[in-house]
Formats: sequence, structure tokens, C-alpha cells
Amino acid sequence: MAKITFMGAGSTVFVRNVIGDCMCAPALQDAEIALYDIDSKRLAESEIMLKALNKNINEGRSAIRTYLGPDNRKEALRDADFVVNAIQVGFYDPCTIIDFEVPKKYGLRQTIADTLGIGGIMRGLRTIPVLEEFAADMEEVCPNALFLNYTNPMAILTGYMQRYTKVKTVGLCHSVQVCSENLLKDLGMEDKLEGRKELIAGINHMGWLLELRDRDGNDLYPEVRKRALEKNAAGKHHDMVRYEYIRHLGYYCTESSEHNAEYNPFFLKADHPELVDQFNIPLDEYPRRCIKQIADWEDEKNRILKDGIISHDRSREYASHIMEAVLTNQPLKIGGNVVNNGLISNLPNDACVEVPCLVDGMGIHPCYVGRLPVQLAAMNMTNINAQLMTIEAARTRRKEDIYRAAMLDPHTAAELSLDEIVRMCDDLIEAHGSYMEMYH
Repeated sequence: MAKITFMGAGSTVFVRNVIGDCMCAPALQDAEIALYDIDSKRLAESEIMLKALNKNINEGRSAIRTYLGPDNRKEALRDADFVVNAIQVGFYDPCTIIDFEVPKKYGLRQTIADTLGIGGIMRGLRTIPVLEEFAADMEEVCPNALFLNYTNPMAILTGYMQRYTKVKTVGLCHSVQVCSENLLKDLGMEDKLEGRKELIAGINHMGWLLELRDRDGNDLYPEVRKRALEKNAAGKHHDMVRYEYIRHLGYYCTESSEHNAEYNPFFLKADHPELVDQFNIPLDEYPRRCIKQIADWEDEKNRILKDGIISHDRSREYASHIMEAVLTNQPLKIGGNVVNNGLISNLPNDACVEVPCLVDGMGIHPCYVGRLPVQLAAMNMTNINAQLMTIEAARTRRKEDIYRAAMLDPHTAAELSLDEIVRMCDDLIEAHGSYMEMYH
């Protein structure tokens, strides 16, 4: 019987998806589920939801136990085979709010702020000290466990864990699985979905759809490029930034346009405010999503408490499929975030890259990709520079390195002077209080 420990189990919607998936997988239906969180209310709500789900779809076969707070963390992790990480250090309130509101005072606008930009840097810096504690516990009580990281900023957190701890770690995202499918549907090419072949590689949230072919091996990119250009010219839609990538870089990337709008210096420019409207960019999108998700969960929780009705169909999240492949030794291909070490030959070895990986009974096996087209590697490098510097700041705990990470961020550097960047970082560190008190 496998043991699955979920760190950040108060993330109720996500824990429902991942653990619900496990309850739908024959090899995992009798797993012991350990739910860990530092918030008693959120943890209790997730327990209510999962127990109802376990009863309704799994005949009660999973043993579900909860563990509250750092004093119980080791027991939650003890003898785990798989550890799923979905923590959000500092929550939406206060830390996400701070990550948006302080930069606004400097004229720096953001959409999501969880992966790169000053918001992603701050989120990474307050999360890594917590992951260090997780890693120390895991090395002691479950040294062979596989750590499945879903928390953003993915490349920063996963890269740190892989370089500076002994924990077996892979970073997992939602965007690789649906990248080409959503693209083809959006361009009216649904007839090419079945049997399609693809290659995706790069970095998290900027992995490139390098090849896309139909079942017979015909290249679909010429038609994709033509239709994407026509759609952007025809009027506003939800994916204009990534279609502009296709126009200028030649390739589509994995994560949404609202994310990618803030990963470069091209779209969020104070001296060209018309670009926000032109490319239909939703500023402050992540706070809106947080508010909606909180409200939606309250409604769903009340329904569950009232009549216990809850069900689940297995999703395309990688976690349960990875666990199943490891336990059954049935091979699986995923897109995983791993340390490069030459997998993409024109990106740095220390970078955390997103590449095809084979999963089997021996774990995660990243696949060699080779060189990216020069323009795509260059785009990735603008993000990798800030990611590696953020990891260095987390290692040294020095404010000077935090400043350098922000200076290397393409959006921040395009908008602010060096002195403004330093002042903004100081303001953010002060506003985050105890979450950033280790940096000096």
C-alpha cells in the first residue's frame, strides 16, 4: 500500500483533483493519504471533502489522516512514497496582495505574478525557506520518496530543490498536456487532434511547441502560422500574446497569454499603455481568480456539508499517472521540470528546464532534446537569468542578490531604473515582514 502525503492540503480545489485522481487509479485506490497544512480551518474543509469523495467514488478504501502544523510535519511525511507539494506561502492575503500593490506604486503592472517578474521572485524567496524544512524532514523520514512539485514559481523552486537538496524532485505543470490541443481547437483545426505528434521543450510556462504533426507525419505549423496571423488581425481574443509569439518567433508556447504578457519587455510598457488593450491583456488577473476561487469553494463546501454529494472523473494532471507508472512499472511519458545538465544544449546546465521525461518503476528519466532555435533559447535565457539569480539569493539570503534578481527580470528592468528597483525590493521585503525576515 502506497503512502501519499499532500503538503498544502488546504488548497482544497487542487487536492480534490490530485487525490480524486488517485482514487480513480486502481494501483492507488487503497493508498494512505496524509494531508498536511498549517491552517486548521482549510485542512478540516479538505478532510470533509476528501472523505465524502472517498466514500462516493472509492468505497472508502483510502485511509485519510490529517496533520496540522510544523510539529506534526515529520509524521505526515514519515514513510511516504510520494509527496505532492501545493503550498502557497503567505496565501492570497496578505502576500499575493502585497506582490501586486507595492509594485503598482512604482508603475509596474502585472497579470499573474507567480512565475517571474517581481511577484514571482518574491514568491520564490518566501517559499524556498519552507521547502528547505520539508527537504530536511524528507531526507530523514522518507528519503526515497518522490517529490512532485506543483507550486510556483516552478523553475525557481524545483531548481532549488534539485540543486541544493537530496530529495528526488520533479516539477509538474498543467499547461503541457493541453498546449497543442487548445491551439488546434482555437484555430478551427479540430480534425487534426486525433493521432497528432508533438515535441515540447524549453522552460516552465515558456516551453516551446517545437514540432506539431498530424497522424501521417505532415507538418501542421505552416497552417497554424497562417491562421494565427489571421486571427490576431481579425480582432480581440483571449490568446493574442502567444499568437504574436508565433508571428515574430515562429513558435507557440505552453502557458497562457496572460502569463506570457509579463515574461518579457514587449507588452506591459508604461510608455505604450495602448498595448494592454491592443493585445487584450488582463491586468491583475490572478487576484481576481483568487477571489472567485475562494467564493466558489464556499458554495461547494456548503453543498457537500448539506448532502455529501461530490464526485470526480480522473483528470489529466500528471501526479496520479506518475505514481501509477512508478508502482506498476508501466512506462509513461510526461513533460517534467528537471535540472538541464545538457538536455537542452544551448541553455545553461544549472537551469531548470521542461522536457519530455519517461516515467517507470525506476522513477523519472529526462530525455535529451538538443538545441532550441536560437530565438527561443534567447527568450528562455531572459527568464533563466532571473530564475538562477533568485535561487542564488535564496541560497545566500542577501538583499543584494534579491536586487540583482529583479534587475535581471525582463519586465522589471524594462520599466524601472536601478535605484527604483532597489527601493521597490526594499519596500516589498518590509511589507512581507516575517515571511522575508531571513534576508539581510
